[in-house]
Amino acid sequence: MHISKEEHTINKRLNRLYPPEVAQKAVNSIIDLIFKYKSRVDSKEYKLSQKDVILITYGNQVTREGEPSLQVLKEFMDKHLKGIINSIHILPFYPYSSDDGFSVVNYNTVDPHMGSWREIEQISNDYRLMVDGVINHVSQFSDWFKAYLENDEYFKDFFIEVDPSEDLRKVVRPRSTPLLSEFIDVNGRVKNIWTTFSRDQVDLNYRSHRVLRNVLDSLFYYIEKGARIIRLDAIAFIWKEIGTSCVHLPQTHELIQLIREVLHEVAPEVIIITETNVPHDENVSYFGSGDDEAQMVYNFALPPLLIHSILNQDTKKLTSWAKTLTLPSDKVCFFNFTASHDGIGLRPVNGILSEEEIENLVSTVKEHKGLVSYRMDENAVESPYELNCSYIDALTHPDEDSNIRLKRMLVAQATALVMPGVPGIYFHSLVGSRNYHDGVKHSGQNRTINREKLNIDWLEKKLAKQGSSVKTMFDSYKRLISIRISEKAFDPFGSFRFLDLGSKLFALEQTCKECEQRVLAIHNFSNERVKCTIPEDISLPLYDILSSNFAVTIKDNKDICLEPYQIVWLKGNV
Repeated sequence: MHISKEEHTINKRLNRLYPPEVAQKAVNSIIDLIFKYKSRVDSKEYKLSQKDVILITYGNQVTREGEPSLQVLKEFMDKHLKGIINSIHILPFYPYSSDDGFSVVNYNTVDPHMGSWREIEQISNDYRLMVDGVINHVSQFSDWFKAYLENDEYFKDFFIEVDPSEDLRKVVRPRSTPLLSEFIDVNGRVKNIWTTFSRDQVDLNYRSHRVLRNVLDSLFYYIEKGARIIRLDAIAFIWKEIGTSCVHLPQTHELIQLIREVLHEVAPEVIIITETNVPHDENVSYFGSGDDEAQMVYNFALPPLLIHSILNQDTKKLTSWAKTLTLPSDKVCFFNFTASHDGIGLRPVNGILSEEEIENLVSTVKEHKGLVSYRMDENAVESPYELNCSYIDALTHPDEDSNIRLKRMLVAQATALVMPGVPGIYFHSLVGSRNYHDGVKHSGQNRTINREKLNIDWLEKKLAKQGSSVKTMFDSYKRLISIRISEKAFDPFGSFRFLDLGSKLFALEQTCKECEQRVLAIHNFSNERVKCTIPEDISLPLYDILSSNFAVTIKDNKDICLEPYQIVWLKGNV
């Protein structure tokens, strides 16, 4: 059915978002965009499998003087990770004015310090590429906002001007900064503009069909350049309705569903992943019905729950939460991660951890030389929003033994690898980076603490040095990944169940629906030897696929003893 037909779902969605005459203009724009990109994009069917592992990294994460950093990044990937990690999420690589890329000046340009679209396309030729659609806001220095302040007719409704006397108390605030920021237009008139995250990040107005058209054009352009996973940044806040919370509105879900459907007209294999750092129940609402909204959703509750469980040597809350995980269909899955370029969000564990437990997390991370960022809650009171700390330092006090630090980090990372879904691995977790306090002093931003950029020659020396903490972490992590990707039981769309094997252990069984291969993962979250019994309905013998030559076997007795922080992945038929 053609999009112009009233019965077409794209047409219906547009008519739910806009008045009829505006909806018709949007329909015409979308038809033009589809026609424009249909012949430019080489669309190929793709199904996620256990082989999909995504590296999360900045485009300038590794650098060498005089070379485009994207080229250096690919060189590192090709040398160390090819055949192990098949996908890469390059955080915003566009020209920007603040927030390490998330205040975009120009959507369709690559930051020249990192390289050009040529480097992006070279990476996408060898790795499945995930890029950011930072489409809630743009930089105040973008051409769009400059044109708006110059009263350019085309851009007159691109942004949201609000009378400061309006009652905006219901608006959910992810930051403690003012919601409205003053700007002066070309005629000297003061405009109070909606800025959810900062003065430098000016929110777009999706009531304008022109905004929708230009944003879709950019997303299609990313697909043309090789992107096959689109991360919708801060998407929960994208639609504003004064008098409401302005988060998770029905129009927001409608807009995401529209974006997915429009992009699939050109490239049906494109995956939409939503970034909504909010309480768990709200977060999973972005799966929609299971076949109409995001195909992947960040599992935001996992990172803080892992830290809580390891620090307390108690997995009860983690296991209890994990048992609630359900998916609306076998076409969607979780994106499991422990760390990212942002901090470790605390809102996702509201209602899972008690206030006292969250306060303990905050105080412990501070003891570990980490930082805490705050937001303004609904009562206009500052509350902790995220922990700013390298993940390895969040798990261990700086004075603790380095061997304990490594073991705790590996049990956390291994847990993310076996959780049902697709794993995402932040570059700094892969090499065990520590807190970057000098960067915080320089930038004045808490989040810089886990955003250090590394000289490639320095990193290569560390990776070549036997016994270095960087090499030990890197090699250990790579081994876990290489074993994971070879096991069909870790299919993102397989079946899973979580088991109670004691308060110090975390256990789950994953099964491939197509071949019925199974793996039982048991992880010791404590500094003690722990005994447990394999459930009666799991047949013997079992082999630990993590042990050398499957040396650890369980043949006759279902009792098993795990050493402190030991990880076992048990498989029935090797």
